[in-house]
Amino acid sequence: MLVLHVNDRLSARGGADLHLLAALDHLQGTGYEVALAVGEEDGSACAPCPVHVVPGLAARDTEPTGLDELWQRLRPDIVHLHNTMNPEVIRWAGGRSALMTIHDHRLFCPGRGKVTANHHLCTTPWSPEVCSPCFDDDVYFARIARTTSERQAAARLLPAIVLSEYMRQELLAVRFDPAMVHVLPAFVHDLPPQPPDGPPCVLFCGRLVAAKGIDEAIAAWRASGIDLPLVFAGTGSARNRLEKAGFEVLGWQGRTRLAATLARARALLFPPRWQEPFGIVGLEALALGIPVVAWRSGGIEEWHPGGELLVEYGNIEALGQALRAALTMPAKSVYAAPITPQERTARLIDIYQGVA
Repeated sequence: MLVLHVNDRLSARGGADLHLLAALDHLQGTGYEVALAVGEEDGSACAPCPVHVVPGLAARDTEPTGLDELWQRLRPDIVHLHNTMNPEVIRWAGGRSALMTIHDHRLFCPGRGKVTANHHLCTTPWSPEVCSPCFDDDVYFARIARTTSERQAAARLLPAIVLSEYMRQELLAVRFDPAMVHVLPAFVHDLPPQPPDGPPCVLFCGRLVAAKGIDEAIAAWRASGIDLPLVFAGTGSARNRLEKAGFEVLGWQGRTRLAATLARARALLFPPRWQEPFGIVGLEALALGIPVVAWRSGGIEEWHPGGELLVEYGNIEALGQALRAALTMPAKSVYAAPITPQERTARLIDIYQGVA
C-alpha cells in the first residue's frame, strides 16, 4: 500500500518538519510504501523516501495541476496532507482517500495563535467578525480570513490527526466532526548523546520571533536573579536584536548540534506567547533529564510533568521563581514520552486502514 505525503516544503527547520520526517522514517518496514510531494526544498533535510517537487504546491491560491499528474503516475492508496496552506490542495485531496495532520493553529486561528492583541489567552472560536481586531492591516486580514474559511471548509471533509487534545477541542469549536479528529502526539526524536559544547546555561530553543516568547524568556531570566547566562538556539527575525543586546545566539541547530547544546543546559525556558499546539522541544529536553520551565497553556500541560515548573500564563515573576527552582533540582531520569514511536506508528496505521 502506497501513502503519498503532501507538504508545502521539505525542510528540517521546524517541529512540524521533523515530525513529518520521523513519520516517513517509522513507516519504513511496516508494509506501507511512502512517497513525498513538496512545493519546495530548502536543502536542510533528506527524506527517507522518493521526493517529488510539484511546482505551485506551496502557492497560496492557485491550483497545483502537477498533483493530478503525480497521482495518476503513482496511484497512491492514501494521500496524507501535512502543512498545506493552499485550500485548493485540501480540496484536491478531498476527492481521494485522504487524511490531514494539522500541525499548528492556522486552521482555528490565523492570527496570534489563540492569544489576543492584548496578550491574553483567547477562548473564543474563530470567526472573521470576532477576530478582526487582532489584525492591523485590513487588506491582509480580508485575504487571510478568506483563506482560513476556505481551508476549514475543505478540511472538515477529511479525517484529521492533531497532536494534542487541546488542538482537538479547538477544531471542534470551529465545527469539525468529533468522530473524524484523532489525537496522536508527535514523535519525540532520540537525540544522539553528546558532550556539552559550552559552559552551563539556561536555554531558549526555537524560532527567534516574538510569538515564541523570547521577550518573556528574557524578562523571567532577569527576574530570577540567577547568574547563569541565557543562551538562544535558533534563528529568526529577532536574532540581530538579541545579539546586539549581548546574548549568545547559536543559530539553527541540526540534531547532533542540538544534543550538544541541550547537554550544557541546566534548564529550558519555554514561555511561548501563543498557545503552543504541542511543543516538541520541551519533550526532547525532558527526555534528556533537563527541567522545562513553561506556561500552563495550549497543549503543554498534556506532556509536562507539572509541579512548580509549570506556571500560569503571563506571570513573569512566577516564571522567574520556577527557573530558580529548576536549578536546585537534582538531575532527573529520562522522562517517558506520552507514546513510544512504535505505538504511534501502529496507531497511525490503524487510521490509515480506516481511511483506505
